Amino acid sequence: MNIIDKLKEVSTFLKNTATENFAKEAELIITEALKISKTELYTRSFNIYVKDSELIDSFVVRRCEGEPLQYIIGYIDFYGLKINVGKGVLIPRPETELLVEKAIISVREQKLLPQPTFINGETEGERKILDLCTGSGCIALAMAQHFPHALVCGVDMSDIAIEYAIKNAKENNINNVHFIKGDLFEPISVHFSLFTPHCFDCIISNPPYIKRSEIINLQREIRDYEPIQALDGGKEGLDFYKKIFSEAPKFLKERGLLILEIGVNQSVDIMVLASNAGFRNMRFIKDYSGIERIFIGEAN
Repeated sequence: MNIIDKLKEVSTFLKNTATENFAKEAELIITEALKISKTELYTRSFNIYVKDSELIDSFVVRRCEGEPLQYIIGYIDFYGLKINVGKGVLIPRPETELLVEKAIISVREQKLLPQPTFINGETEGERKILDLCTGSGCIALAMAQHFPHALVCGVDMSDIAIEYAIKNAKENNINNVHFIKGDLFEPISVHFSLFTPHCFDCIISNPPYIKRSEIINLQREIRDYEPIQALDGGKEGLDFYKKIFSEAPKFLKERGLLILEIGVNQSVDIMVLASNAGFRNMRFIKDYSGIERIFIGEAN
């Protein structure tokens, strides 16, 4: 079969199974299966071998069964990085890219006592950044890439997530990041003498924040394939936030930043937790849908 005919066949099949972005997904399935570029897909005229056609068909079947496309092709583009993902690790979302974007801006504008060392015009030299619930490592890696003279640490309880994060660091050639297994702040002082109380300039996290009762209502490709432990925020969706706000002041420098992705309608509860923990200069940033999605606050 000609490659363009195969593209039309896959696109039609996905459309008939109610795949929302069927045309784009058809392109990705074929280009990844054949290891060709999008340009080659449309400029090269050739027939597909039977084995390649069967591989494409197997991808389509998996997609139609609800498996996320990112798991099928094995990666997702995130803030200029190629992030490998698979079963057992949460797939990064556009909202988390926004979190990274705002975190980079906030850290660059940060006013600390004492001021970090200037390196190449950037105030990066003494910065330490902690990413809690790191998952695939996408947030930690993006921060480490944009602050190459900083020391970044990512923590997660999942062995699978830590394996993916380490792999992603190697494949993106990012060396100023460490990934360690543990429950939020617990492993910091145990594993690295560099990380002591009040040493972090910024703590950032996209923790589980879905109410336990609402998980059953999520899209099938999320509910049935992505790790529940990376979604389940407890009865109110606030379990991880309560722990983070309780412990973060012990690890942040004066004026250190706490930057969090939050769920829908959680801003009021987050503000209460932040105020009780002594944070100041607090603000929320809305996502692309107008939802208050990002919390930023300064430690006293």
